[in-house]
Amino acid sequence: MLKDLKPALLLLLVMTVLTGVAYPLIVTGIAQAVFPRQANGSLIVSDGKAAGSELMGQPFADPKHFWSRPSATSPYPYNASSSSGSNQGPLNPALADTVAARVKALREADPANTAPLPADLVTASASGLDPHISPAAAEYQVGRVARARGIAPDKLRALVADSTEGRQLGFLGEPRVNVLKLNLALDAPR
Repeated sequence: MLKDLKPALLLLLVMTVLTGVAYPLIVTGIAQAVFPRQANGSLIVSDGKAAGSELMGQPFADPKHFWSRPSATSPYPYNASSSSGSNQGPLNPALADTVAARVKALREADPANTAPLPADLVTASASGLDPHISPAAAEYQVGRVARARGIAPDKLRALVADSTEGRQLGFLGEPRVNVLKLNLALDAPR
């Protein structure tokens, strides 16, 4: 029996070293050499400190900032360890109640704004971690942020336009605004 067990244990040891040590080290080395920023989390650095990742949403509640798309993660918003959508279908009353509460909160935050609410301001993304909003969602918030900061809406619109990212490769996806980058640009001294 020991004769049969020895090759199995040796194979287990060799495969553990190959797949558990050598392969991860090689892949990590290649990633660090070819895509170092992405391999290290696509961090956004502000004032020498990591402010967040351009791939992860963050909650913003201050009226002086643009607000992110809602998160469906729990136990707290934008929890990367529990990335998922709400899994509530369009006929689920809980989804309707959640969206109605978000609409009410947005309307109360800016009662003068009677524009239609963009869907991405009241619905969570599939991952619950989306760092982007649509240009329409940013435009919807311009009036509130401009009043809270005491700046001209046109200046804010120009900042939103500068922060708008186009389609990837010119045809994939939709134009989008990274909320963290936009808020950091908004907070930057001028």
